[in-house]
Amino acid sequence: MKVLSINLGNYSSTGGIAQGIKQEAEKSGIEYVLSYPYDPYNKPIADGDIFIGSRFGRKASIALGMVTGYNGCFSYFATKKLISKIKKHNPDILHFHNLHNNYINLPLLFKFVKKQNYKIVWTLHDCWSFTGQCPYFEMVGCDKWKTGCHSCPNYKEYPKALVDNTKRMWHLKKKWFSGVENLTFVTPAEWLAKLVKQSYLQSYPVQVINNGIDVDAFQPTVGNLRETHGLTDKKILLGVAFDWGKRKGLDVFVELAKRLPDDYKIVLVGTQEEHRVNLPSNILALGRTSSREELAQWYTTADLFVNPTRDEVFGLVNVEALACGTPGVTFNSGGSPECYDDTCGAVVPREDIDALEKEIIRICTENPYSKTDCIKKAKEFDKNEKFKEYIELYERVNASGT
Repeated sequence: MKVLSINLGNYSSTGGIAQGIKQEAEKSGIEYVLSYPYDPYNKPIADGDIFIGSRFGRKASIALGMVTGYNGCFSYFATKKLISKIKKHNPDILHFHNLHNNYINLPLLFKFVKKQNYKIVWTLHDCWSFTGQCPYFEMVGCDKWKTGCHSCPNYKEYPKALVDNTKRMWHLKKKWFSGVENLTFVTPAEWLAKLVKQSYLQSYPVQVINNGIDVDAFQPTVGNLRETHGLTDKKILLGVAFDWGKRKGLDVFVELAKRLPDDYKIVLVGTQEEHRVNLPSNILALGRTSSREELAQWYTTADLFVNPTRDEVFGLVNVEALACGTPGVTFNSGGSPECYDDTCGAVVPREDIDALEKEIIRICTENPYSKTDCIKKAKEFDKNEKFKEYIELYERVNASGT
């Protein structure tokens, strides 16, 4: 079997998932090729990978998409070259990940795959595939994507546009993405699978394969962080994100800092300088760490992991904390609640800071969740087992219609 994967880059969470699937596939004797465009955050290009387009072409396509609002309608020559390489490789399955942000000419790509009748697996890492533009809409409470986007409250956000062309783009994407004979969607959460079934993609099969974590890297890890930061007599509430803002609930932590007793300390990992200078003194704001061991130490040291996210496809930070033996509490938002059950964490209504405060105090006072149960739950999300689920899906898809 041969698989060719297309993604926005080879870095970060989605790039890591694509590379992890490749490694697991090659163990099973599957010939696997990754393809992705230029990005300043990319890791070095590995031998055999397909590089899509050029640095200049990518920047030009992003600029054109921004000016016109027609995201995904440029990169024509880059996509033509990619199609030639797909033909040469002749894969049994095409695996799509993130196709947004103007590195692929969507009408050209989907016209090609429909004509050639390729078998396709498409992993959705957000909601972009069934909206006129935005990858997230829960925070703004928008459901126009169900019947036809227009007057978008998010069109100036990623992928940024200067004009609202979401009405036209919703209809175009519906046309492009409909009528693919052999297409299976994968979502990392039941929450997202349910949304797909309410969208214009509802006729396609959807399989849930949760995102996974490295359970060898994230496990109880003893450190001296309490002593180093003067927190020996504090109940530590930990938050971790790499794009802090309202979507991740930064303002909620600020409000909690005003409300909680003095023996509580909020620690936020992944903050940027502009956040740190504006946060109250009773929040310990730390920058992004490149050390998994240090992050595991913080997860282990914390009394409770708090995730007041307003838009979350799944929430791997929840699971990383569980793997280190620390329970969590989250808003009922997106797929984040699916990381917990009644043995390891709690879910409170979205935007209900009163309920969140009460639950934090209850958990830190009563200690109802054991480290053993938290770790047991986290093992359900072992990334290696999740990658194996993709291999099983490939085998089923490849066998269908043959």
